[in-house]
Amino acid sequence: MTKREEKRNLETIPVGSLGIIPLEGCKALGEKVDYYLVNWRTERESEHKDSLAFSGYQRDSYILDAAVPRFGSGEAKGVIKESVRGSDLYLLVDVANYSLTYSLCGHENHMSPDDHFQDLKRIIAAVGGKARRITVIMPYLYESRQHKRSARESLDCALALQEMVNMGVDNIITFDAHDPRVQNAIPLNGFETVQPAYQFIKGLLGHVKDLQIDNDHMMVISPDEGGMSRAIYIANVLGLDMGMFYKRRDYTRIENGRNPIVAHEFLGSSIEGKDMIIIDDMISSGESALEVASALKKRKANRIFIFSTFGLFTAGLDRFDQAYADGQIDRVLTTNLIYQTPELLSREWYISCDMSKYIAYIIDTLNHDTSISDLLNPVERIQSAVANYHAGEME
Repeated sequence: MTKREEKRNLETIPVGSLGIIPLEGCKALGEKVDYYLVNWRTERESEHKDSLAFSGYQRDSYILDAAVPRFGSGEAKGVIKESVRGSDLYLLVDVANYSLTYSLCGHENHMSPDDHFQDLKRIIAAVGGKARRITVIMPYLYESRQHKRSARESLDCALALQEMVNMGVDNIITFDAHDPRVQNAIPLNGFETVQPAYQFIKGLLGHVKDLQIDNDHMMVISPDEGGMSRAIYIANVLGLDMGMFYKRRDYTRIENGRNPIVAHEFLGSSIEGKDMIIIDDMISSGESALEVASALKKRKANRIFIFSTFGLFTAGLDRFDQAYADGQIDRVLTTNLIYQTPELLSREWYISCDMSKYIAYIIDTLNHDTSISDLLNPVERIQSAVANYHAGEME
């Protein structure tokens, strides 16, 4: 990757002095991103370094001092403890971090996505319109599963996007949005949904030694019709076949707010003896992914690797432990874009894909007002990683 860093020649004048505010739930990721930015900008040689437009370009840290203290009643306020006038601000928030708690009238309350979103708005309000530009990096898009209206329902994701824009947010960057069409709610503002395809492939190649990446030995599987585009992308870039399951549901009943799944039906060519990559945007309880893995094993699939941007594991890890012990799955790869429990990180079947360098690239490039198109389409990087793997040079 060092070659790419040297190639990233950002000579344009920054939009404003760079400032990063990672909210409490995103502190660890924010610090890693900051580490890369500090290193790159220390090493980057620019003839304009001493000019006024580049003032504050090289600093020990780009993280600004901000906090969201709470009152005993559970109410809170956003506080920014240094000037942000004219800054190019990047706010990082992890709405899925349930590990944080606060006191509510003497009771310990775990923070929900609603609490995190409210805290984000408090920080935006504390900026008070003084920043040159505000970009919100929200890897797990708040309320993204409530992306379309069916009968009398709220359209929460669209409302949240409009609320941020109305408060002065210029760009919203998210990862693997459940349905990217929600951006239609804010058609005149920047909205990017980024795929971590390269990091998944790099994670797999770095941990599994004897893969044969060709049509005869490997296949990409979409666990439902909604995730087809992800699977098609990876299959095309790696030159593999693709298969798909569709969920046969019982529309006469509703359980836990949805129609229960009766069966997973498979569409695709023979999978016998092939390694499988199941790719999805999130593992919630994991029930769906494990049912698909089981169905593939019944069809005599070889090893099974599950790629998922967000590993929520809402029903705990026991099912995955059992599936691994039974030989149903081989590896599960998710990113560090949301909170990962120490238990998850300790599991033998788990591979964590670090996204901090990628986010640092995006922030660095946007701060210079340069196109991020090449970052959003990592075909070259994926193919060079595969070539290195075959040549035995995987880093």
